[in-house]
Amino acid sequence: MLKVKNLFTAYGRIVALHGVSLHVQEGEIVALIGANGAGKTTLLNSICGLQSPREGSIRFLDKEIAGKPPEKIVRMGISQVPEGRQIFSRHSVYDNLVLGSYLRYKTDGRREIAEDIEKMLSRFPVLSERRHQAAGTLSGGEQQMLAIARALMGRPRIMLLDEPSMGLAPRLVTEIFEIVKKLRQDGTTILLVEQNARAALKIADRAYVLEVGRVVLQGPAAELIEDREVKRAYLGKDYNEIWER
Repeated sequence: MLKVKNLFTAYGRIVALHGVSLHVQEGEIVALIGANGAGKTTLLNSICGLQSPREGSIRFLDKEIAGKPPEKIVRMGISQVPEGRQIFSRHSVYDNLVLGSYLRYKTDGRREIAEDIEKMLSRFPVLSERRHQAAGTLSGGEQQMLAIARALMGRPRIMLLDEPSMGLAPRLVTEIFEIVKKLRQDGTTILLVEQNARAALKIADRAYVLEVGRVVLQGPAAELIEDREVKRAYLGKDYNEIWER
């Protein structure tokens, strides 16, 4: 479904991605883990058209999308849930969902979009209870649900999730990752960027480890969980004890 090959992305003279290659098959959850500054968000932004790559190829559904404007990429079926959620805090929950469907108004019409909004509110009952509430007054977990629901309003084939557990309490992290698993069950392919390697590898089919803009490890998530270097660098010295809880 999505193929990234030999991608180089730079900010001026600073090269953030050094020949990154990966692929995501339809129906998968693929995790991308790594420390701060590894290039994870840059990779997602390159896929979404928010950052133009200097070299390399990004193909989605067998079509080259590298360098295309973000709105065209969204129309093709790629939605991103950005790091930090970036909801429209002064607008209501309902209006955030409306804005998530902005590019569909010319093709789908108001009635179909309104039906999809109701589906999102049914899917996330807490958002339904707060539909007229300013999004900025929601809790962190509720804001993350809203960001996911807003992205779903674009009817994506693949969703790029950037650090969905950031700033959330452990109970809410579990809830958000249950939502991610349900998205896959409902037919949405997921590329998941996450510093919480333990949680990401637990739900992913495959994973890539990114260090300083380079893929240094890749493979089935179940194998990377057992990899000594992954345990040391990303799962922590208390990995075994915590993982078994």
